[in-house]
Amino acid sequence: MKIGEAARRSGLSQKMLRYYESIGLVKPRGRGDNGYRDYSEADLQRLTFIRRARELGFPLADVGRLLALWDDTGRSSAEVHTLASAQLQALDERIAQLSALRASLAELIAACHADRRSECAILGRLGAPEPV
Repeated sequence: MKIGEAARRSGLSQKMLRYYESIGLVKPRGRGDNGYRDYSEADLQRLTFIRRARELGFPLADVGRLLALWDDTGRSSAEVHTLASAQLQALDERIAQLSALRASLAELIAACHADRRSECAILGRLGAPEPV
């Protein structure tokens, strides 16, 4: 299949397919006589794997490791578990950071009068010097 169909079926853009090829995550089986990339069903499955791993927030380096483990039928599931557990911890940390940001923003919004006055607690606090 050509890149357009592979992109559509995998849920990725053609640009991302080219990028993943350039960094070695996917290697289409070759090019036709016309020079177009030729993707197989196995390539499509690999692209779908990459998309799903990225949706879960895995960094590209970890996606590469997961793909290598996926390709290795003699793999240990412990290594996959370790990678997934590390990603879960990273997501938990990011959620905590976002929760703190949300709380700070909610506090700023609550301090704003939201009326016709020019003074604005949000702008004032954003411009205030950092506590040392």
